[in-house]
Amino acid sequence: MKTLLFASLISIAMTALASADTVNFDNLKTGAAPPGWTATQTGSGSAKWSVEKDDSAPSQPNVLKQSGEATFPVCFKNDTSLKDGFVEVKFKPVAGKEDQAGGVIWRVQDANNYYISRANALEDNVTIYHTINGKRVAFKNINTKVTSGVWHTLRVNFAGNKFTVTFDGNKVIEATDESFANAGKVGVWTKADSVTLFDDFSFSGK
Repeated sequence: MKTLLFASLISIAMTALASADTVNFDNLKTGAAPPGWTATQTGSGSAKWSVEKDDSAPSQPNVLKQSGEATFPVCFKNDTSLKDGFVEVKFKPVAGKEDQAGGVIWRVQDANNYYISRANALEDNVTIYHTINGKRVAFKNINTKVTSGVWHTLRVNFAGNKFTVTFDGNKVIEATDESFANAGKVGVWTKADSVTLFDDFSFSGK
């Protein structure tokens, strides 16, 4: 019985792994936002999302770059709809005087309503928030070193009202929140004048 249960768990895990989708932006046209994504911002300003060639990309040659200035630049994948699952991205904070941040968003209802977890190289912390009608409110935070000019990995697993944030392979936040129960899109996020690169955007769930 135990053997059958173990085999079943292994099968479920392998199925989940096999069904994960990864976008590495490598076969997309450079100099423009990725097709099939909504490249915009929460709040005011003018975000600039574009696929660009970058020699430091974890999977070469291309990355997704945000180089504009806005309250919260967001870019989410239009054909996604996840209630429970995970979202993960590799990101590199490059520049920014006000902020140097990279984040993932999930259960995105629109550009003003979503969950977000981000890491900030100027503040050396990782935080989880909900953004409701454009207003971002933190509900958990941890101090940890976030190095500018270096690729990092940020991941959030979400199921029901429970969220687990992993930064560079280390579990850093466990939190609960009731703001968004329905399925939504997944994507990436920056803040203010952050110049940030993203690669290997992965997600899975239902």
